[in-house]
Amino acid sequence: MPLHAGKQPEPRPRHRAGNIVATAANPDFGRELTLPVAALGPDPVPAAVAYQLIHDELLLDGNAALNLATFVTTWMEPQAGVLMAECADKNMIDKDEYPLTAEIERRCVAILADLWHAPDAMETVGCSTTGSSEAGMLAGLALKRRWAKSSMGGKPNLVMGGNVQVCWEKFCNYWEVEPRLVPMAGDRFHLSAQEAVARCDENTIGVVAVLGSTFDGSYEPVAEIAKALDDLQQNRGWDIPIHVDGASGGMIAPFLDPDLVWDFRLPRVASINTSGHKYGLVYPGVGWVLWREKHLLPEDLVFNVNYLGGSMPTFALNFSRPGAEVIAQYYMFLRLGREGFRAVQQASRDVATYLSGKIADTGEFQLVSRGDELPVFAFTTAPDVTAYNVFDVSRALRERGWLVPAYTFPKNRTDLAVLRIVVRNGFSHDMADLLLADLARALPELRKQPKPVHGTADESFHH
Repeated sequence: MPLHAGKQPEPRPRHRAGNIVATAANPDFGRELTLPVAALGPDPVPAAVAYQLIHDELLLDGNAALNLATFVTTWMEPQAGVLMAECADKNMIDKDEYPLTAEIERRCVAILADLWHAPDAMETVGCSTTGSSEAGMLAGLALKRRWAKSSMGGKPNLVMGGNVQVCWEKFCNYWEVEPRLVPMAGDRFHLSAQEAVARCDENTIGVVAVLGSTFDGSYEPVAEIAKALDDLQQNRGWDIPIHVDGASGGMIAPFLDPDLVWDFRLPRVASINTSGHKYGLVYPGVGWVLWREKHLLPEDLVFNVNYLGGSMPTFALNFSRPGAEVIAQYYMFLRLGREGFRAVQQASRDVATYLSGKIADTGEFQLVSRGDELPVFAFTTAPDVTAYNVFDVSRALRERGWLVPAYTFPKNRTDLAVLRIVVRNGFSHDMADLLLADLARALPELRKQPKPVHGTADESFHH
């Protein structure tokens, strides 16, 4: 009997939760489901389908292993991932309910205090944060609050180089502090002792020194700045503390530059922050801030809460947040120890200096830094290169999957446009050779251009 002459087949039922059509090629992927963009869909979908749809969209993201723009950790051992998954449901703020997670946070603070030569590591006060931006905000608030207690009036100001991370400009904006930014000049790409002191007065709440500039990977001279501020206090009576933004260098210098004095060995250094999720080797979501001594964190910035099951102090800006990243930081401390951290960071620096040397050897680029402080270096095109610029190089490398940012330096040196490469744990000599091969493959085509094609407006990255 012809199909149209008898009973018509029932249409395939629409998908409902618990009513899944079992087919080898699931038609849900092709016909009925669209991902919500501006409003929730009407019905639930199976977990496997939801996973696969989102997983497939994320295939269009860049490859983290080829991302040479980010300072953030892109690889951890599987065991660390398991620990993080086991702790994803633990709220870091609930110290009464999760006392061992709170204890592990305390241990991490003590370990960092010891690493940074605090006078008494077990008595050092500090906390975990969501990153070094929040940590910087807390340190800045402590600086302002201590200044306010002894101030005779006037508007507070904070002295720092024009190369600081944007969180410091945010801090000044949010908490009404005048930012006294020292612009770059000539070949000076960060803060110097002379320029810092020249901008200080009786209303300066502190000086921010950066141990590892995001622009070129260089360390600022913390000890020289401290000495200049010591002399300033002797001459003018202004006792101006230093906060060290060690977002990256705070986890590099202790292992690779142990004789460099930048930390709590300098009495003028009141506080230090770092990003556990950068060279602390942890996935994104953890930072740390420590004060040299307890009295440097004003008591009125510490709040006690008892509505989570027990009385506990808190002085982070955020409240609820996962404990997984703190556990992952402790895993890295336990897993590597001092020698393990030294080996990992040395390997990154070795690759950075190898790569910067090979790029300089092409004769078509000039190095701004070599990667011998942070495993990070910046470079620009040589003066006689006129057919292409750094933005063209960035775009050409992106065609091969490499994410290498191109950008201009800040005020007074916006004429300098560079490429920057960040070498992290897991980026091997072999990967560096692959990058060099792709660069060599791109250069002949770039040389054929009559002039540069891309400029700052076309550039894909934002510093």
